[in-house]
Amino acid sequence: MSVVTEAALTGLKAVYDRDGWCEISYRFTEQAVALLKERVTANSQERRPEVVYEKDSDTVRGIHGCHAFDDAFDALVRHPQLVALAEELTGRPVYVYQFKVNLKQAREGAAWPWHQDYAFWSEEDGMPGAHAVNIALSLDDIHEGNGPLVVLPGSHRLGLLDLPEKEQEGGSAWQQHVAVDLAYTVSEERAEKLAAEFGRVLITGKAGTVHAFHPSIVHSSSSNISPDRRALLLITYNAVDNAPENPTRPEFLVTRDSTRVTPVSDDRLGLELLPPA
Repeated sequence: MSVVTEAALTGLKAVYDRDGWCEISYRFTEQAVALLKERVTANSQERRPEVVYEKDSDTVRGIHGCHAFDDAFDALVRHPQLVALAEELTGRPVYVYQFKVNLKQAREGAAWPWHQDYAFWSEEDGMPGAHAVNIALSLDDIHEGNGPLVVLPGSHRLGLLDLPEKEQEGGSAWQQHVAVDLAYTVSEERAEKLAAEFGRVLITGKAGTVHAFHPSIVHSSSSNISPDRRALLLITYNAVDNAPENPTRPEFLVTRDSTRVTPVSDDRLGLELLPPA
């Protein structure tokens, strides 16, 4: 059964097109979140290329591409409501381009500098246009102290900013795309000017909350200074006709199969409408 009507989806798209982000009117149930958190814990304990760590540390910073080897995450990317949302916001049929869980462990998780996701997809993978969308699912309660995402609404309309000249053919090492020292960043000075012009929004909410944000929106997140972990699951859906022709980064960062995702319901991944504001 649909949780969000077509009219509501249309309204979300209007907000998304204007601001570059939107909060969705439903969240995943406690049972669904508990299952996904269990899988994050299990996957974090594996030593494999998809698991990356904080700089000079054994603290897990992120897990990539685990929808390819974990059935719960595979079911999540096929969730009918998420697929419908992605196709409404992009206006096109979609496939799963990227999947990751960004983890900020209590009092350890490091910041992400100001950046635009599409810079990586354009410059490294050759994605033709920004016809993709990030769906963000909070697996923990996210608040101001544990390093929430910060977005600059409207900045997605400015195109790519502060792109460096490529030093070598083929771009930078993929490790620079998942670590503190990102290969493509927006300068602090520019970000502060944009924040003064557009404002800034902290993406917070209870575990299970869902947000969407545009590939070109300028965003960052602070270090986790709290005793609470911050786990944020991110699914990037890309338009089928926008798939890069010859990506070279590892498949756990760039899915090669651009077949339109088939929605499949899974009773383990329930949704509930948010209470009225």
